[in-house]
Amino acid sequence: MNILLRPPDPELAVHSERLSALVHAEIEAQGPIAFSRYMELALYAPGLGYYSAGLRKFGYGGDFITAPELGPIYAQTLARVIAPVLRNMEQPTLLEIGGGSGRFAVDLWQALENLDALPERYWLLERSADLRERQIERLEQELAQALPRIAWLDEPPKDRWDGVLVANEVVDALPVDLFEITNDGPVECVVEIRDGRFQFAHRPLQGVLAVRVRELLERLPQELPTGWRGELLNSGEAWLDSVAGKLRDGMALLVDYGEVAADLYHRQRQDGSLRCYYRHRVHDDPFWYPGLCDLTASVDFTALARAADQLGFDLAAYDTQSAFLRAARIDLAVGDLSLMPEMQRIRVAQQLKTLMLPNEMGERFKVMALTRQLDAEQLPEALTAPGQRHRL
Repeated sequence: MNILLRPPDPELAVHSERLSALVHAEIEAQGPIAFSRYMELALYAPGLGYYSAGLRKFGYGGDFITAPELGPIYAQTLARVIAPVLRNMEQPTLLEIGGGSGRFAVDLWQALENLDALPERYWLLERSADLRERQIERLEQELAQALPRIAWLDEPPKDRWDGVLVANEVVDALPVDLFEITNDGPVECVVEIRDGRFQFAHRPLQGVLAVRVRELLERLPQELPTGWRGELLNSGEAWLDSVAGKLRDGMALLVDYGEVAADLYHRQRQDGSLRCYYRHRVHDDPFWYPGLCDLTASVDFTALARAADQLGFDLAAYDTQSAFLRAARIDLAVGDLSLMPEMQRIRVAQQLKTLMLPNEMGERFKVMALTRQLDAEQLPEALTAPGQRHRL
């Protein structure tokens, strides 16, 4: 994928140079580093990483648009899935992971209030200090009456809790390791410095990564060809355990773009799914102005389902976003388009197109619902459809 990108403004370029210097220093001190470490620094290095610095990321003026930024319909529809679970609990908590601009929290709270299903507590787990400040500012302005029930967490809950966890476009931003198939078998792709620039290099697979790559390749229905490169989220199970492990009774709702393993690790996907986003342009060079681009990889939902099973969760639903939102009655959130003023009708129609069309978010994004200790009568209607669980 070769596209022409316009260089950033000088002050942004300087910002990227500071982050590059940090990565350079680590490589010079210890040698080549795992790509997951490079991605961790590029996205989350304090004050310098993409999500840690004060750069605009979401919306039409940023680098990408998430479903909550389109308008309230998305949150209103998910609220219809979340509400029945919260209503069946005495003191339910809603935990949102990676709250972005705070738009989703506002819209979801208002939708749950209209459904008479407000949680006792609304927690936001946000590792970016910059984004946390933006969320606080927005909620103080638009949801002041709810602030006594809202809290920001520095780390996942350490004690048992009941309720609902929501993570929208979170897993795709977790650091991944890269591996490549060679004539001698799979090797790890690491980051080194060559001629003063970041470059990829190979080293033998080691430790847990070696075990997981081997297990992955053994489970695939076909062999991958020499030269094939892809990603592996080595920390997926640990992440799910950290954020949802203490959930005693309730549901975890994960929405992200990704595939089942057989599709994600297909021989025709020669270059994997790693992508970089800059000003609504997508490219495949993770070393282009690090710190200014969002780095993401498609989620392996098969691995996520396996991790959930190990943690004692029931797989309640897995389907495309469009199918899930239809089952959750997105039509009730939309209302009658013919009764709306023209400009509102256009805005709502655009939201629907982006959320539902196959070439937009409709099929690229998937929804996974995990439950624990929920009786059948507590399950929302949207979780009773068969969906695509059989493909996992």
